Order: sequence, then C-alpha cells, then structure tokens
Amino acid sequence: MDGCMNVQSMRATEIAKPATGRVLIADDQQHVLFALQMLLSGSGFSTETVTHPSRVLRALETESFDAVLMDLNYTRDTVGGAEGLELVSKIRSMDSLVPVVVMTAWSSVDLAVEAMRRGASDFVQKPWENRELLHKLQEQLSLGREQRREQRQREEELREAREIQDSLLPKTLPEISGYEIAAVTRPLRFVGGDYYSVVRIDDRRTALCIADVAGKGMPAALLMSSLQAALQPLISQNLPPGELCHRLNRILCDLTPVGKFISFFYGVLDSATHRLTYCNAGHNPPLVLRADGTSTELQAEGAVLGQFPNWLYQQSERQLEDGDRLLLFTDGLVEACNQDEEFFSEHNLVRIAQEHSRSSAGELLELLMHAASQHCGEHFQDDASMIVLKAEQAGVPE
Repeated sequence: MDGCMNVQSMRATEIAKPATGRVLIADDQQHVLFALQMLLSGSGFSTETVTHPSRVLRALETESFDAVLMDLNYTRDTVGGAEGLELVSKIRSMDSLVPVVVMTAWSSVDLAVEAMRRGASDFVQKPWENRELLHKLQEQLSLGREQRREQRQREEELREAREIQDSLLPKTLPEISGYEIAAVTRPLRFVGGDYYSVVRIDDRRTALCIADVAGKGMPAALLMSSLQAALQPLISQNLPPGELCHRLNRILCDLTPVGKFISFFYGVLDSATHRLTYCNAGHNPPLVLRADGTSTELQAEGAVLGQFPNWLYQQSERQLEDGDRLLLFTDGLVEACNQDEEFFSEHNLVRIAQEHSRSSAGELLELLMHAASQHCGEHFQDDASMIVLKAEQAGVPE
C-alpha cells in the first residue's frame, strides 16, 4: 500500500557500497513500485516488479531472484495483511532460502511477529527510510547467499556420501546355479541405513544378507558402513551363520551408539543341496513363497545387533524347492503408509507375488517395489530394500 519517501532525497554518497543482486518487488501501488525500483536500481540492484501475489509466485517459478521485497497488503485485504502473510507462506514452501523482506503501512507488533513466524527475513515500516531499507536488503542478500553456499556444500557432501555408500553395495550379483536373484535399495534421503549383500563363498555356496540400521540419513549411513566393514572379513572366513552373527554382534557392540541397533538376516544357500542355512538377528522375517501357493516366514530368533554383546545366536535350515521364491526386505517396504496410515504389509507382498508366480526374480522385484511406491504415493517414510531369490531347478538335491 501507499507510504514512501522521495527517492531524490537519498544521496549516492550515503550508500556504503554498491549492491548487486536481483530483487523481486511486489506491491499493488504503481507509484510505490516506481519509487522502490528507482531506489534499488540506483543502488546497483537489478529489479523486477509485480502487482499481485499470483504474479510473485509465477515469477519465482520461472526465474531466479536473490531476494523478495513485498508489501503485505493487497486489494483483497488492504489493512489486515492476511493476503501478504499467506503469500509469505507460499514463497517459503517454494524456496526456503530466498530472503523475504516485508513492508506495510499498517504495522503492528503482532503482524510483524506473524510475518517472521511464517518465514519473512525482515520487516520494514512504511513510509520507509532509504538507508535502513537498503541496509536490510544488502544484509539479507549476504545472508541468503551464504545460506545457499552452505546448502550447495551440504548437497555436494551428501552426493559424495551417496557415491561412497553405493560403492559398499554390490555392483553386480553373482550367478547362482539353478536360481535367479535380484536386489534393490531405495534410501529415503541421499544416504540411508539399509544394506544388502550377495557374496559367492565357493562354487556351491552363496551368502545372502540384508540389514536395517535404526534411524535415517547420515547417522544411519555411517553405522551401516561400520557393519559392512566388519561383515565382509567374516564372510570370507566361511563361518556358520550363527557364529558369524555372534562375532559380528561383538564387534558392533563396541561401535554402536547408545539407542542405536541393527536388524540383520544372514543366510548361506547351498545350490547343490538347495538348503538355506540362516540366522535372523531381529530382522523382518523373510518370506518363502511355495509354488503351491502357501507361504512361510523365516522367524527372527536372535536379538538385534549392537546391543547385547554376550547374545548367543542360533541358526536354522530351510529346504528350497523348484518354484520357491525367497523375499528378503526391510521394514521401510512393508511399513510404507498410505493417506489412511495403512501399511503396505507382508500380506500385500505375498498376494502380489502369488499373483505373479511365473515372473522372473527381476520382474517380481520391480512389481513389488512399484506396488509399495504406489501404495504410499511415492513417499516412503523410511529406506526400503529388497532381495528376491527364485528357485528354478531346486527339486533334486545332489
């Protein structure tokens, strides 16, 4: 709304230093826009002006600005500032870092507080004082640039962390005689706490494992890397699954922060006898789907890793038959929620897998991940990972 100073009264010598930056100016009064544009242009700013909140949003969608200087009062609400406050919220939802300096001729402490609460960076009373306005804009531009620089640095660090984490996962999966296998992980953020591995031990035996670190993001990813570093040497020692989990747990108890833990499933498949020997350390029970339509769980019998150093882990065996599918997964998959807060669930895993019993391991993996993604509207609440193993010629043990 109205309320401005004569731009001519601001001498160039009063500006401490030349300003640079692109500012979007929003006000529904043309003479106010003209005055602000003259002041900012004469001080080294590049400007663009708009007269309506919708045009502010359109400009931010299509162009880049270093700051927004906007009035709180428009034609729908010339006094209360509600339209401007709503605009501040919308700008913040579009860009959390662009500085937003708000102006109004109808100022109050409550209005200023509410504007700042919604994301305004600073507040200027109309009629404004030129020196103060320019100082605030220059200050906010400097802060905004520093925040964007820090954001770019964080994103670069996260990209590097993602590359490192990707290098810890198998680039290719080994061929297993008589079996098909496929696997995938989908971190919630750049990095995550899920882990899987498929390792050939010898000509007959292959190790399969999947793990889920409590938590999300970088802390979970760091603990996951500790798991991977401790696990690989143990796999190479050809230890029985129960003994491997026991040793791995002792190592991780010294590395795991208080309140953190890792659920873990480790199995060794003998492709000659078609026998899976496994140990489950508090992980979601993998599912064995039989060709006859029945399904069973490989129950968790051990404690999670990283909490109880003296826990003794037991192992079990399961004979696989021709046509069986083994599904290993993390809870981020089955606990993916829809708008009604309903889990995707193991029930849907079984249902979809049985409906596509002729699908290859890779096809089934893609179907299940897609179904879970559709269930939660492509907004997983946690990291989600899965291994699918399909027995093609497992009927007659050697």
